Amino acid sequence: MRRQTNICFHGIGTPDRDLESGEHPYWITNDQFEEILDYLAGKPSVRLTFDDGNASDVAIALPALARRGLQATFFPVACRIGRTGSVGRDGLRALVRHGMEIGSHGMHHQSWRRLSDPELDEELVHARIVIAEESGVAVDTAACPLGEYDRRVLARLRALGYTRVFTSDRSPAQSRSWLQPRYSVTADDSPESVRATVEERVPATAGAISFGKRIVKRWR
Repeated sequence: MRRQTNICFHGIGTPDRDLESGEHPYWITNDQFEEILDYLAGKPSVRLTFDDGNASDVAIALPALARRGLQATFFPVACRIGRTGSVGRDGLRALVRHGMEIGSHGMHHQSWRRLSDPELDEELVHARIVIAEESGVAVDTAACPLGEYDRRVLARLRALGYTRVFTSDRSPAQSRSWLQPRYSVTADDSPESVRATVEERVPATAGAISFGKRIVKRWR
């Protein structure tokens, strides 16, 4: 397996919907996005992902990716599809036509921990069906909302046949691993800060701490 860096974007430009608490820091400007993407375009070891299914995925991200010949995986929130400020059916299918992968970010953008079994089924089963129907493609990858998960959630995802699950653990990944940590881009980031994330080797102590945190999450 080779080392890989997963980069996660959220919203780009000006939001066309009311943002939830905690979302604002994850929106970046058009210029930020273009400059960061210019750097990432030359990095084959980087995988690009987009969470939440914002309208900017199609209006801004898709043309920018297409100009650079890049592909990415998009994780929409099922209940937001077609709402103002979010990607709709036509947008999802446009992403697919341009070679993008579609995954699931759940039904309601809430933590999957501590949900009842029926509530977890809505997030992992029903949301997957909705997104597949709207996008026209099978959905077999997922991104944990808010970066939260535990062993019960992971066991359910495995049992349902998800082939890859993305988190927000801010750690390098192994290309073939089932669980894929990611680095989220925020409003404070620049091409230089993203370059430092991608190119700098994680010190042994920091890597051990990050690994330990992921183990705790898996077993809590």
